Amino acid sequence: MTEALHSKMDTSDACDLRFGQVGIACVRVRRVDAAALCEELERRVRSAPQLFSRAAVVLDLSHLLDLPDDGTVDALLEAVRSAGMLPVGLAYGTSATEALAQRMGLPLIAKFRAAYEPAEGGSIAPPAPAPAAAPAPAPVREPIHAAPPAGPALGAQHHEGTVRSGQQVYARDRDLVVTGAIANGAEVIADGSIHVYGGLRGRAMAGAQGDEKARIFVSDFRAELVAIAGHYRVFEQIPKDLEGQAVQCWLDGEKLMIARL
Repeated sequence: MTEALHSKMDTSDACDLRFGQVGIACVRVRRVDAAALCEELERRVRSAPQLFSRAAVVLDLSHLLDLPDDGTVDALLEAVRSAGMLPVGLAYGTSATEALAQRMGLPLIAKFRAAYEPAEGGSIAPPAPAPAAAPAPAPVREPIHAAPPAGPALGAQHHEGTVRSGQQVYARDRDLVVTGAIANGAEVIADGSIHVYGGLRGRAMAGAQGDEKARIFVSDFRAELVAIAGHYRVFEQIPKDLEGQAVQCWLDGEKLMIARL
């Protein structure tokens, strides 16, 4: 009977393997200084622990004049760990970067699309003195797919009810409409735009595949983070003129703009 049981168990797969939507941050190293790197990342973790504490990160060495040796890279990785983040690999660069990743037993994230916050940390549009002077572009947004693939276009994905802390809702190749609250620690992600008819206390990330025309519309703004095409803004404290207001977010070049509707 035991042999029969083992035989039956052996016919099933040991696991399932799928590639899914995951949030990975990127640490772009500007100078080889492990102590300074650790200090800077610790500051980021302290400012937004729910976002950065134990966050998976990719180390990007492409902006250094010379690729560091294995020992130096190991020190940089340890600095990331000491700051409270978890390095998971190296960002794709040159063949030398690939060889380095192989020697260190690290994955090379070849399809990683690095997008960074602006040097000034993003921008918030000043509140408009009157509705007619709002700094937003025209209210009618162009479709997400300017040249859609063959077949019917995908409509918006709808989510009704609260997105609870720890949950993630992802709309692939389409807009996302949420009719409910998004709690602290929850995430909503869309390849297109995001419309939230409720309170946003967690994170909203639009244009996840790089669509810089995507927007975020929120009826009650109290977000931890908003991002469009990788350009993001973390909120330690919501500006008084935006807290609880109906707002829209869009990109102006590389600046993430936010203004009341």
